[in-house]
Amino acid sequence: MHLRDGLQTHATVRQRYDHLVETGVVGRDPAQERIVAALDRLIDDISAKRLAQKSSALGWLFARSKKPREAVKGLYIHGGVGRGKTMLMDMFFELLPVRRKRRVHFNDFMADVQDRIQKHRTARKNGEVKEDDPIPPVARALADEAWVLCFDEFSVTDIADAMILSRLFLALFSNGVVLVATSNVAPQDLYRDGLNRQLFLPFIGLLQRNAEVMTLDAEKDYRQEKLNRLPVYVTPADEAADRALDEAWKAMTHGRPTEAVTLTLKGRQFVVPRAAGDAARFSFAELCEKPLGARDYLALAGRFSTIFIDHVPVLGEGKRNEAKRFILLIDTLYDHRMRLVMSAAAQPSELYTAKRGTEVFEFERTASRLVEMQGRDWLEGWSERRQVEAPAVEPRQAQA
Repeated sequence: MHLRDGLQTHATVRQRYDHLVETGVVGRDPAQERIVAALDRLIDDISAKRLAQKSSALGWLFARSKKPREAVKGLYIHGGVGRGKTMLMDMFFELLPVRRKRRVHFNDFMADVQDRIQKHRTARKNGEVKEDDPIPPVARALADEAWVLCFDEFSVTDIADAMILSRLFLALFSNGVVLVATSNVAPQDLYRDGLNRQLFLPFIGLLQRNAEVMTLDAEKDYRQEKLNRLPVYVTPADEAADRALDEAWKAMTHGRPTEAVTLTLKGRQFVVPRAAGDAARFSFAELCEKPLGARDYLALAGRFSTIFIDHVPVLGEGKRNEAKRFILLIDTLYDHRMRLVMSAAAQPSELYTAKRGTEVFEFERTASRLVEMQGRDWLEGWSERRQVEAPAVEPRQAQA
């Protein structure tokens, strides 16, 4: 046990990792062990900084000096999907003896930032605040709420985000914020081929100066290894199917807590009822019996890499609208190279029973794609395809 804050002892990431190895949850992996050691060092650095500031004349909780706080250098972990990045960061976050910490998917964080920027501009227009530039006050507020930020799936595909990242994170780092992030890509490959990327490039240097960059190229794709042993299309959609999808969900998410996530679209919000990391789970009714469209499904594709769908029914003449949405949904998941795990009342070729209408021909394509997405080539290739950032989705509405 390490002395972290002068008052309590806390388990280390190494101890937690060794326990998972000893209990057979994961296999020992040298690449993961290097990350484990770095995370433990970072906990020690953060704890030492916290203790020093607590005991300083400035005080830890009540100091309001305008002098920027010296930040601890964070950690940016990149590597292929299923290598254990999220699992290791979850251990770090749980064991870090700091109250003001935040763990969030990067896209959700940036949606929050853009919302705060818009609110500041509205307040400035109404004469409620004096600062013209919204970035400094937004960064100060974020730093006051959490001085350790843990980002899962660090990825930049939105031009509105890309254009403010340098200024935003310069302000965050100046306020002493520590960054810990996981990503599928190295810093130099972020926002590759993005519009006006030359304006984004300063952020890469800023990130590399304020976070140690480490690669996690583990020997195995642990999620893929588990899921290869599990069915991804289960029929009929009965209690046994529910149990099978629950098991696949647990394997995909490492047993992490499931929570609702809100995606911000133009003029409204799309609530994902169950999400963990880069996986989301819906019932068929939640995805196809509601007035959702292409923009909603594209938002899912931009935020998640795996979609679970429970209880897809057989669709007949009376379910043409639901069938249209299902066709569009599968086309979107297929085009974005996503993994699909679902339970259905029948095999793909038997899911649509109507005999007339354009949906009859379109559903033939859907059935073919459902079969392809079950295949070993698709599932094994999924891991390789997801090494690059997700395809760019429609950017959030520009803040005025």
